[in-house]
Amino acid sequence: MERMESVNVSCRPERGKKSEHIRKPEWLNIKLNTNENYRGLKKLMREQNLNTVCEEARCPNIHECWGERRTATFMILGATCTRACRFCAVNTGLPNELDLAEPERVADSVQLMNLKHVVVTAVARDDQKDGGSAVFAETIRAIRRKNPFTTVEVLPSDMGGVYENLERLMDAKPDILNHNIETVRRLTPRVRARATYDRSLELLRRANEMYPDIPTKSSLMLGLGETHEEILETMDDLRANNVDIMTIGQYLQPTKKHLVVQKYYTPQEFGELRKIAMSKGFSHCEAGPLVRSSYHADEQVNAAAKERQRLGEEKLEKALQS
Repeated sequence: MERMESVNVSCRPERGKKSEHIRKPEWLNIKLNTNENYRGLKKLMREQNLNTVCEEARCPNIHECWGERRTATFMILGATCTRACRFCAVNTGLPNELDLAEPERVADSVQLMNLKHVVVTAVARDDQKDGGSAVFAETIRAIRRKNPFTTVEVLPSDMGGVYENLERLMDAKPDILNHNIETVRRLTPRVRARATYDRSLELLRRANEMYPDIPTKSSLMLGLGETHEEILETMDDLRANNVDIMTIGQYLQPTKKHLVVQKYYTPQEFGELRKIAMSKGFSHCEAGPLVRSSYHADEQVNAAAKERQRLGEEKLEKALQS
């Protein structure tokens, strides 16, 4: 049985007035699909003692991805983050010890789900000297051993800016390195905990320098008070650091304790931003109100691969002509 969900959210009140609750725009209505696929994936995650960012971050696309597309984004290194970003619904606190058997359980689940593309993300583990990179790397290798034809996308934190940790992860050779810029430069100190705008850009640049053939990807959420000019500046900054793929989505306030929504962008505005991003040289851009970093990630990796092949063929043709 399918039904539509409409959720109320808080917007910033005028000074001196009580907070008002307004209804989300109709294009943000979420279709719930608790079919056999959805129930089966939920059961599998619990049986394997696995976490997903779909659940922990309250992703609005969980019913589409689980119920219709049968895809999920695994969240390793536990379910408790050492940071307290003001946009994120994941629990914050003192994490448990690392679960060294987790990589094999993730690989087994990928096999059971018969996934062709898998996204692996993680909570920030600032309590670990290696930022959790060793478990990340072993998860990639475990997936490859048991699922040799599955492409693997990873979405790590900045791992404290320790680039030996990034190198450890990149040496496992994921198919895509994804690290989210999240918001524009001016808003970063208010929105993100411990992370910095320039550190994220440097991580993406270094990942590209380590393995130029591995595409890099980043995501920007809108509705936090950014200007149009700042959005374009962020696109330029990502391209200047050789980011290949960009996703752009609407920020939704997960609880009353989190940052309030300043603006709801229309689907048309997202469409225009996608055109601008593509004109700036991204190999692929997914933009829309419900787009999240791993939304339709399987399509993104395929599109990026085709674009890289096209550019390679153009380069070869020019070299032959010269």
